[in-house]
Parts: sequence; C-alpha cells; structure tokens
Amino acid sequence: MGLAVKKDKRYTYQDYLTWPDDERWEIIDGAAYSMSPAPKVKHQRISGNLFINLKNSIDDRCPVFSAPTDVVFDDFNIVQPDILVVCDRDRITEDNIRGAPDLIVEVVSPATELKDRREKKALYEQSGVKEYIIVFPDREYVERYCLKDNQYSAPDIFNWDEVLKLCAFDIEINLWDIFEKVREETGKEE
Repeated sequence: MGLAVKKDKRYTYQDYLTWPDDERWEIIDGAAYSMSPAPKVKHQRISGNLFINLKNSIDDRCPVFSAPTDVVFDDFNIVQPDILVVCDRDRITEDNIRGAPDLIVEVVSPATELKDRREKKALYEQSGVKEYIIVFPDREYVERYCLKDNQYSAPDIFNWDEVLKLCAFDIEINLWDIFEKVREETGKEE
C-alpha cells in the first residue's frame, strides 16, 4: 500500500473545494494529505462493524456518520474520519460537519498510522473532540483517548477480546464482534 502523500503548500478550505471529486484529500494545519489508495477490505469490514454497532447503540439525537464525510474544524483543517458522532445538530450542514464531533474513530492503515496518531490526535484534542478512538486492524487492538480539562488522557488500550467502554457515551462494545473473531470463554464473569 502506498504512503499518504503530503503536498508542501499551506492550503485552505477554498482550495479543497476546487479539487477533483474523484480524489480524497484531508488538510491538517494547512498541509494537504492524499487519502489514496482506497482502504483494504479488513479496514472496511471493521469500520462497517463499528458504524453499525454505534448506530444501533447511540441515541437518535446523536447521528453517526461514516467516511467520506467532511469535518471542517476551520479554514486550515478539514478531515474525513472513518466514523464520527455529532450530538450538536447545529454543527451538521447539508455539505459537512462544522466543528468538533463528540466522537471520532479512525481505522488506521500503514499509510495513515503516523498521521492518525500524531497530527489528527493533536487536531482533535485542540478542537475539543470528547473521545478519539484509533483502531489497529492488523494488530487487533484499539487505543482510546478521552478529553478531560481540554487534554487527552494517556491512551487506554483494549485488545480484540475485551470490552471497549466509551467515555463520551454510556456504551460498551464487544471488540471481538468488531474484529469478527471468536472469543473463548475464560470462565470468569464479565
């Protein structure tokens, strides 16, 4: 898989609007990142499983969106997270989401891992995203960041055979269902 391409100019939302519709890009702090090639099948299955789980678990007042949905934080920061949840309906426009979602999930690929863990994490923290979840399909675990006092805590790590408890919502997710694995019973109560 190719690496995410970064262009070396400071771009804005107005630049972004002129780019071809058949190309997917993100802008973080004015730097443009190509989102090609398309994600692998495992990435899409995990993303789809998480989307369905969240859609079925979260109150209808908080819509769940999947990529490609533009999230416009400001003129120099436009991203397309794999999954996002927005409870403030004033942030939802016909074209995009304006401002910080309550929850963002990124399913990483080798080409995007560094950007997801560094640039996007910093952007989401700065912008006030309450919870940021990074899913690692090949390593089968999840990192979760919860915003407290305008900063993300150290990440909580969840293996595929554990239950992920969200901090932005009162929801528990069985990760073995998300990763499509069979969990052996350990004999201890959950």
